[in-house]
Amino acid sequence: MNRPAPVEISYENMRFLITHNPTNATLNKFTEELKKYGVTTLVRVCDATYDKAPVEKEGIHVLDWPFDDGAPPPNQIVDDWLNLLKSKFREEPGCCVAVHCVAGLGRKRRGAFNSKQLLYLEKYRPKMRLRFRDTNGHCCVQ
Repeated sequence: MNRPAPVEISYENMRFLITHNPTNATLNKFTEELKKYGVTTLVRVCDATYDKAPVEKEGIHVLDWPFDDGAPPPNQIVDDWLNLLKSKFREEPGCCVAVHCVAGLGRKRRGAFNSKQLLYLEKYRPKMRLRFRDTNGHCCVQ
């Protein structure tokens, strides 16, 4: 199967990599891609379909926070995600956090969000949980 290229998103001192879901057969190439982008943490938001041990052996921490495909994330996963980002980008400014779901349809084509996801985004209200000061006293996230 021909996999789409990863998508890197940067905002201030934060870098994210949105990528496909590898298999054990494609894991070596996948891990090399993660290393190329400087990924230090990988979040799987789907059920595990590959062995995470080879990824972790390369120094990339893998977190499993699965939720139903096509559904918005549960509040606990949103809280865990925001707490992860706050600590990662405070401790390692400029590091890269990767995330993938089962198919990554939302990054492949326009209009791929379903009505449940759109409703979630429309009702979501930020709580400024990512606002913190770096070691120089500068605000890291607005």
